[in-house]
Amino acid sequence: MTQTKPSTPQAPRYARVLSIAGSDSGGGAGIQADLKTFSALGCYGMTAITALTAQNTLGVRAIHGVPPDMLQAQIDAVVEDIGVDAVKIGMLHAPEVVQVVADAIRRHRLPHVVLDPVMVATSGDRLTTEQTVQELVRELFPLAEVVTPNLDEAALLLGRPIGGAEALDDAARDLLALGARAVLLKGGHLPGDEVVDVLAQPDGSLVHLRSPRIATHNGHGTGCTLSSAIAAHLALGLPLADAVARARAYILGAIQAGAAVRTGHGHGPLNHGFAPVAQQILQGVA
Repeated sequence: MTQTKPSTPQAPRYARVLSIAGSDSGGGAGIQADLKTFSALGCYGMTAITALTAQNTLGVRAIHGVPPDMLQAQIDAVVEDIGVDAVKIGMLHAPEVVQVVADAIRRHRLPHVVLDPVMVATSGDRLTTEQTVQELVRELFPLAEVVTPNLDEAALLLGRPIGGAEALDDAARDLLALGARAVLLKGGHLPGDEVVDVLAQPDGSLVHLRSPRIATHNGHGTGCTLSSAIAAHLALGLPLADAVARARAYILGAIQAGAAVRTGHGHGPLNHGFAPVAQQILQGVA
C-alpha cells in the first residue's frame, strides 16, 4: 500500500525581487533606485551588481565592470538560499555579462523577468556597446516576460530613429518581432502635454497607456524605477497588464512628489518613498 507523504505547512515569506543592474553612486538610478522601489511597494529587494558607476545628477564619470564570475556568484548566492519571485535586469555593459545573466536565468529557472535595456543614461551618456546590444537581444529577449525600452533604447535596438507618436505602434510591434514576449515602449521622450506608452502584449495586441506630463527637472532613474515597480507587482502575483498599470501609477506619484525638490545640479531623482506600503507577507515556500 502506497503511503502518502504528509503535507507540511507552508511558511510565510516576503515577495522577493532580485535586481541585476549597475550601481549609481548618486542614488537616483540603478540598484539604488530599484531597492527603494521594492521597499516602497512592500517587497524584499536583493541585488547582483553588474557594474560600479561614478555618477551624479550631472552625468556618468566612470564605469567599472564587475568580473563575470563575481556576478554569477552574487546571483547564485541569492537564489540558492533566499529564492526569487521576480527579476529586474538593468545595465549590462558587456557581452560576457549578458551571457552570465542568461545562463543564470535558464539554470535557476528564474520567473517573471523584466528586462530594462539600459543603454543611455538620462544625461545622454552611452552605457553599452553595439555587440552587447546584439547579445542582449539574442540571449535575453526570449527569456523576459516584458522588455521596457525608452525611445532612445528602442532606436538602438531597431537600428533606426523613431520619428514621433505615430511611429510608436510599429516600433512596439517590431520590438516584439525581435523575440520579446511583451514590450512596454515608453514614449516619455516625445514632446506634448501627455505621456503615451505602448504595451505590446504576447498575442500582438497593443494597449495605449496615457498619463499627464509633469513639468520637472527630476527624471533621473525613471526607467529603472518603472521596471522595478513592474517586477515588484509581478512578484506580488499580479498579471502583466495590471503590474504595468500599477507601476505607471507609482511612477506618476513618485514624480509628482519629487517634482519641486532640488537634489544636485542636474537631473534630480524621484521621490520613491512618497507613499510606502508595509512589507507584504505571502504564504508558501517557492
